[in-house]
Amino acid sequence: MFWKSTLVTTLILHLISLGVGQKFYPEVLLESNFPPARPSVYNLKAICLHGNGRPRYPASSFPPSSYAYARRAGKAVNRLEAWFSRCCYGGLAHGNGQILCCAEQAWENALTHFCIDEYSTMTLVHECCEKKQEERWNCFQKKAANPFYKPLIGYRAPVISPDRVFTWYPNKC
Repeated sequence: MFWKSTLVTTLILHLISLGVGQKFYPEVLLESNFPPARPSVYNLKAICLHGNGRPRYPASSFPPSSYAYARRAGKAVNRLEAWFSRCCYGGLAHGNGQILCCAEQAWENALTHFCIDEYSTMTLVHECCEKKQEERWNCFQKKAANPFYKPLIGYRAPVISPDRVFTWYPNKC
C-alpha cells in the first residue's frame, strides 16, 4: 500500500507542476484524497494548518465529458475544504473543542451532499452512501485515503468557493 500511495503522490506532484490549464487524470488525483478522513483530535491540527496544501479540483480541470464520479467527489472535497477553513479561521468556532465539532459537522454535511449527488445519477453509488448514520461515517473513515490530512509539498491550492452554505450548530456538540 505504501508504494501505491508514494506513486500517486509522485504523479500528483508531476501533474500539478505541469501548469495552469493542463488536464490531469481525475481518478488518479482523487484516489489519494477521497474519501476524506473524519476529523479527530489526531488530525485537526493538520486540517487547519495545511488546508492550502491539499488538492482542490476546479471544474475547469476536468475533461468536458465523462468523469462524473470524479467530478462529484472533487466537488465534495472542494466544499469540505472551504468549510474546514470556515471552522478553523472563519470565526464560527473558538477553541479546539468547538473547531473539532464544527469540522465534524462539515465533514458529515459534505459527505451527505456527496451521497445525495451520487443517488441523483443513473450509476452505481459509492458503497458508503448505501449505509445509514454511524455505519456510513465509519465506512467513509475506513476508506479514507489521507487520514492525517498530509499536504502535498510545493502545492498551493486555488481558492474555490463552496457551492453550498454551511451552517454550524454548536448545540449539537
